[in-house]
Amino acid sequence: MKAIGKKQSVLPGFGPSLGYTVFYLSFVVLIPLSALVFKTASLSWSEFLAAVTAPRVLASYRVTFGASLLAAAVNGIFGVLVAWVLVRYRFPGKKLIDALVDLPFALPTAVAGITLSSVYAANGWVGRYLEPRGVKVAFTPLGILVAMIFIGLPFVVRTVQPVLEELDHEIEEAASCLGANRWQTFHRILFPTMLPAILTGFALAFARAVGEYGSIIFIAGNMPMVSEITPLLIITKLEQYDYAGATAIASVMLLASFLLLLAINLLQKWSRRHAEQ
Repeated sequence: MKAIGKKQSVLPGFGPSLGYTVFYLSFVVLIPLSALVFKTASLSWSEFLAAVTAPRVLASYRVTFGASLLAAAVNGIFGVLVAWVLVRYRFPGKKLIDALVDLPFALPTAVAGITLSSVYAANGWVGRYLEPRGVKVAFTPLGILVAMIFIGLPFVVRTVQPVLEELDHEIEEAASCLGANRWQTFHRILFPTMLPAILTGFALAFARAVGEYGSIIFIAGNMPMVSEITPLLIITKLEQYDYAGATAIASVMLLASFLLLLAINLLQKWSRRHAEQ
């Protein structure tokens, strides 16, 4: 006999499901991150500061986070344009272009890096026209930006695209009937609705770019103090059996990424409240 007044769960087996979820997340996420922190804790404070503030390490931070932010911003603009075209227009080859957007998801990162470096090299399809004009992409920091834009574009497109598909065209027609021009309709009606999705895509593209390794090392040149990314420096530390130094640098990247993503999530929350008002 069921107890009177006992509230039934909507999902059966909530307790075991929650326990499995906590166990799975702990096993996959929390335990590896805890091992990273504990290994870093083996260093003294002075050793930790020396490891994470060395000139070569600081230069890699500037390259990695600077290029990641710039690539995410570029994808935030052009990703919205691509999503807009795919949703609002009909043209031959639309399904093919829609499928090509997902190509960076499926393409192995090493293949992407080799392809980009061969295309933008001095004798490549694109590089042969750029380098005579003074624009060198391959084996420069610009090549890092190109690789990050390549691997981050799908995150913005696939995040914004469903929001555009759900927008009611009648709202735009009503705004037009009330005298709003196209810019006012986009700025005051469409953009506030799209902003949370744009910020989400920006955050995902940024996080993907920060942790990218395979596609970048082939096109970056990997010159210390110039075009060396932080993940490559961590690999270099591991190859030198400097495990504590590698985990110290990884901890800084983890903390910086967490703080930036937290700030973006708070901005998303604010934008949703602003759009609902």
